[in-house]
Amino acid sequence: MSYEPFITHVEGDGKTKIFMFTLSTCIWCRKTKQLMKDLGVNYSYVDVDLVEGEKEQEEVMVEMHRFNPATSFPTIVINDGEDVILGYEEDNIKKLVG
Repeated sequence: MSYEPFITHVEGDGKTKIFMFTLSTCIWCRKTKQLMKDLGVNYSYVDVDLVEGEKEQEEVMVEMHRFNPATSFPTIVINDGEDVILGYEEDNIKKLVG
């Protein structure tokens, strides 16, 4: 994936594979990142608005669209799409990743 240099990894426990599509300016995205840190889980994310390059932007949006056709933020992909959470749903996030 050409947008891989824009992915950030945060260390925590490795029980669940979590990838998030976020925006750097989104309050709900920031709250979700903080919740993940508070839960101590291992996760990765890409701030879609900070991805540089037309090809890279398009690739990340196509990938996000696979999991969330509305392309809303944050989009939380758990275990390669086994579960997908759209938006900041604290209880659901805790249930699935905590």
